[in-house]
Amino acid sequence: MACKFFLEFFELEAITVSCVELCEINSVMLDALYDFAFSKIMGHLGQKRDYTLRQCRWASRCLLGDKRGMLLRFLAWKEEGHAPPRKYQLNRIVRELRREKRYKHALEVVEFHWEKGKDIKLVPGDYAVHLDLITKVRGLKSAEKFFEDLPDRMRGQQTCSSLLHSYVQKNLVDKAEALMLKMSECDFLRCPLPYNHMLSLYISNGKLEKVPKIIQELKLNTSPDVVTFNLWLTACASQNDVETAERVLLELKKAKIDPDWVTYSTLTNLYIKSACLEKAGSTVKEMENRTSRKTRTAFSSLLSLHTNMGNKDDVKRIWQKMKASFRKMNDNEYICVISSMVKLGDIAGAEDLYREWESVSGTNDVRVSNILLASYINQDQMELAEGFCNQIVQKGAIPCYTTWELLTWGYLKRKDVEKFLDYFSKAISSVKKWSLDQRLVQEAFKIIEKQAHTEGADQLLVILRNAGHVNTDIYNQFLKVYATAGKMPLIVAERMRKDNVKFDEETQRLLDLTSKMCVCDVSRNLS
Repeated sequence: MACKFFLEFFELEAITVSCVELCEINSVMLDALYDFAFSKIMGHLGQKRDYTLRQCRWASRCLLGDKRGMLLRFLAWKEEGHAPPRKYQLNRIVRELRREKRYKHALEVVEFHWEKGKDIKLVPGDYAVHLDLITKVRGLKSAEKFFEDLPDRMRGQQTCSSLLHSYVQKNLVDKAEALMLKMSECDFLRCPLPYNHMLSLYISNGKLEKVPKIIQELKLNTSPDVVTFNLWLTACASQNDVETAERVLLELKKAKIDPDWVTYSTLTNLYIKSACLEKAGSTVKEMENRTSRKTRTAFSSLLSLHTNMGNKDDVKRIWQKMKASFRKMNDNEYICVISSMVKLGDIAGAEDLYREWESVSGTNDVRVSNILLASYINQDQMELAEGFCNQIVQKGAIPCYTTWELLTWGYLKRKDVEKFLDYFSKAISSVKKWSLDQRLVQEAFKIIEKQAHTEGADQLLVILRNAGHVNTDIYNQFLKVYATAGKMPLIVAERMRKDNVKFDEETQRLLDLTSKMCVCDVSRNLS
């Protein structure tokens, strides 16, 4: 990851270096590179004109693999005679680190400089940021203790809102509601943020009946903002309530709040689900008018919306607009556009985009290749799918569980038991702990039973046993295969006892039934 970011950073710095050269550097050289990146960040904080925000951000990303951490680098920086950063400069670096989701490093900066700095005056907002970082790095219990240990004057609206946000992130409805009640008693509900947190919590939990009450309480204490209206629209979309959604939009405009791209994205989704395609066409145009370089994620949403509306030309147009707006497309954006072309039935177009992605990205992200793999499998082109999988492996990609699962289902639908078992075994081996997929297992036993494939049943049972997933139902399905084949399996009862699997009436019936049939060879797999 750090290697990728260093390449981008050096490109900005007009330094020529290859990926191979970067991978071959030793630890001393790598540490020097981290120092170089850190100096860029500090140079940006010092507001030197030769350090742009973009360079600062890429330098921040380069430090992802830095094991020394920000604290030691700050100490080294100070020992070199540099003046300690001012509070506003620290705020900027913490903001950048949080933006890059480098919470551990941000927490190091906060705890060393904000707590140790003699000339740094802390305000409630600083403690709110600190609490949020503690939640992300050390967990909720540590954050709650931090909150309890705060001076009374710092346990105000901002720190309470930060703790509430932590409860919402952890999906703790009871704690969130209790904190909201305390905030109400302390008159801390003077802005829409806490209400927005609760709206988000109720919507994510499907408690849509509580949304109107929260909106009503919000209006009594403060004024809704655009986030409030967007969440309200999301609740309407969840209920396919077009009429209420349109009233919400009208209320938003009457409040003289500017709708953003999220507003129109939510409305467009609702109109598409409700088959109001003319209205969807209007709102998606409004959404596009509100996209810019600053709202990059909006473009992927546009691609998905036009795909759902069947607008292939617009998908291609938006993609070209994205490429003109940004220097390089990331993997997630390629995933979005390739998925769009597949959904629109343009497999050749999807393949062209995949080859383009291969030429510009060195990540070998199998999420991208899995899209094409799934499309081949859905068209029952299993030989093409298998060849494609072998090809990506030869190019250095490491198949994930989803890759093997796709091939597993593909051959299962073909009723090819041998191939199915091969890929099913690879799928389970690719993860540390496999969660039982009931539908897959039942479908597999169903096909194996129809073919009276006792050897396949033996192999499937062994795979499931090795994965730690055998139960009464699975053994019963296994016995049904032998009953259909007219054969008697050996050592099954002993195997069940060893696996601590209980017999039920169906188990006993099947054992009695197969005991009267011809003896099957003892399975080497089960012995």
